[in-house]
Amino acid sequence: MKILLVEDNKSIIKGLEYAFAQNGYSCEYCLSLDEAVRKAPFNYDVAVLDIMLPDGNGFDLFKKIRRYSDLPVIFLTAVDDEDSVVNGLELGADDYITKPFSTRELIARIKRVANKNSKKNIITVSGVTLDLDKSAVFENGKQLELTALEYKLLSLLMQNVGRVVTRELIFEKIWDVSGNFVNDNTLTVYIKRIRKKLDADIIKTVKGMGYQVAEVSE
Repeated sequence: MKILLVEDNKSIIKGLEYAFAQNGYSCEYCLSLDEAVRKAPFNYDVAVLDIMLPDGNGFDLFKKIRRYSDLPVIFLTAVDDEDSVVNGLELGADDYITKPFSTRELIARIKRVANKNSKKNIITVSGVTLDLDKSAVFENGKQLELTALEYKLLSLLMQNVGRVVTRELIFEKIWDVSGNFVNDNTLTVYIKRIRKKLDADIIKTVKGMGYQVAEVSE
């Protein structure tokens, strides 16, 4: 299991890294909201988010994640007032744990939400399957040969099946994090390359907006 930990307390990070490793989990941590946003497109099994961050709050980060991902999220925070707990759960968080906390309890809750959401790690659209655990895409059982950027782009689209993903969001979540300049023509070229590798015509162009993955009509 791969966990994203967003926490600015290094003592907590060190303790959780050890506990996660003891349970066979890998962990990547971020000390700020900005650093966490750069982890897009968030290919993790669970995210554990603090609320009070140096450059923002976990609620804002949760909203950014939910713009295009159903990644299970647990808030782990010292903010224990009723309004904040209710706000976190109403936003759609899978759990809300207040500090001080039991590491064993946190791991038990991580296992629970991961098991509940494990089926979401595989998305299939008209014979095209995205396996987030393997970071791979298959069509009718055969793995597609995709470059890293092609995989990230198709993964982003398939995790938003039925929804329009704007060009601006694609630029922000895939290319901007690497600091590379990209324009509309570059994106169009990548979409064409992916389409050529797919037999099923699942990527639709939504004029003036972006792209959408949808089931192919019979």
